[in-house]
Amino acid sequence: MIYHFGPFILDLARQELLRAGQRVDIEPMAFDLLQYLIGHSDRLVTKEELIDVLWDGRAVTDSALSTCVRSARRAVDDSGASQAVIKTVHGKGFRWGAPFTITDETVGLVAAPDNREKASGTSLHATGRPSIAILPFSCLGDPGSSATLSEAIPHELIAAISRLRWIAVIARGSSFRFRSESAALDEVRSKLGVRYCLTGGVEIIGRRAVVDVELADTFDGQVIWADRFQSSLAGIHEIREMIVAQVVCAVEIQIPLREAGRARLRAPENFDAWTTYHLGLQSLYRFDESENDRAIALFKKAVTLEPDFARAHAALSFARFKTAFMHYSGSRDRATKAARSSAERAIELDPMDPFANFNMGRSLWLVGDLSGALGWLNRSTSLSPNFAQGLYARAWTEMVAGSSVEGRRLSDKARSLSPLDPMLYAMLSTRALSLAMEGRDHEAAQWVIRAANEPGAHDFIWMIAVIINELAGDRQLAEQWARRLKQARRDISQKQFFRSFPFRDAVTRERFSAALTLHGIP
Repeated sequence: MIYHFGPFILDLARQELLRAGQRVDIEPMAFDLLQYLIGHSDRLVTKEELIDVLWDGRAVTDSALSTCVRSARRAVDDSGASQAVIKTVHGKGFRWGAPFTITDETVGLVAAPDNREKASGTSLHATGRPSIAILPFSCLGDPGSSATLSEAIPHELIAAISRLRWIAVIARGSSFRFRSESAALDEVRSKLGVRYCLTGGVEIIGRRAVVDVELADTFDGQVIWADRFQSSLAGIHEIREMIVAQVVCAVEIQIPLREAGRARLRAPENFDAWTTYHLGLQSLYRFDESENDRAIALFKKAVTLEPDFARAHAALSFARFKTAFMHYSGSRDRATKAARSSAERAIELDPMDPFANFNMGRSLWLVGDLSGALGWLNRSTSLSPNFAQGLYARAWTEMVAGSSVEGRRLSDKARSLSPLDPMLYAMLSTRALSLAMEGRDHEAAQWVIRAANEPGAHDFIWMIAVIINELAGDRQLAEQWARRLKQARRDISQKQFFRSFPFRDAVTRERFSAALTLHGIP
């Protein structure tokens, strides 16, 4: 979509601001501010809203926002005195002030000059399924020693990321026409039509190999993730596996976060299925009933917009699983059936999607079919061996079924692959529970404290903290977590816990139940 106002063009697809056909240098955040204000030109945008959108809710001063506004005004020949484009409503916020028209590259003019007349039913060229190009890595130092690695690693990455299914990966024959050391991101975006680009460099220093990897947004050139890997030449195969694993996890986490952040800048009437899906992901990993309801509503909208969107059906299953698992709904059975139904639809649409298989397996948790669940979860990690959440789900299933050692091994592997995973608290608590099942309560207590204090930790994680701290002999700390738990969920009960955590071992259930009873959890 392209906005025209005065001599300016704000091109959202190319993330460019043009004046009389010439590109204007503008800071990315100032561009985002213009995009948000013009997209919401029918109303006042408060200062708090802009801070929440542009800085993702991080604490910033009013001067930071003022600096961003000045930068945006300067780019469009506006000023605090004239306020022809950005109008200040003192003490409240800002409004868009300039008349504009909207065009779409495919359908032409879609809105009248009056900026109150909004276009409807149009889609942003920059939305839709995310895409990525993986370029051959540059060779630093002796090219003879590093040339093989510089092409072998990107080749492996193309294959591994393609298994994720939700992101379009440019084929090797096209992406390998560019070189990391000389490719400009805007050229890669223009010629390959991709939103993201992965580049890197390989250097052999004596008997050691050093590999740098960088994931960037091609629209604004910002690096959204980077890492450095080092190894002896003797361990080069291990480092190749590590790079692939870490990059896959970075793509799984960082790109959806980036997409959700970009989506928040758009007016709701311009949301397509993918935009709606990525906004839903922001709420999916927050174990809060209202956030989960929001995720369900967004995923429902995504599958209404695009009925064959397998990932959105899988995500809807995930959210409905949470409704049943956390006992948010008055009818757990209804939520359980809905989670299963959405997972089955996702599998029907794309049986090779690891996330769809993951959710099919988790839907079977809800009816206590652990062996059936394990079959689907094993399939999810066979399709994508570096799928950290799939490994965690296998770990949980093995642990609850009584295989504490295997559960701990898989949990540790998931955590090593995705150390910043939104479900890290679950990986840590699985490890803690596996230790407690073996009577290693003091070790378990160290891990459960980490789990309970992680972002996203929810009521059941706090319940596990009560259990394990009591078993480890720290009654005071167990009581602290019990008070927090009761304040958050007055209706919480052992019945709910053991229905969601159906431990097969009777001794484990008895030990855990006794600890909860001591702290007044019926």
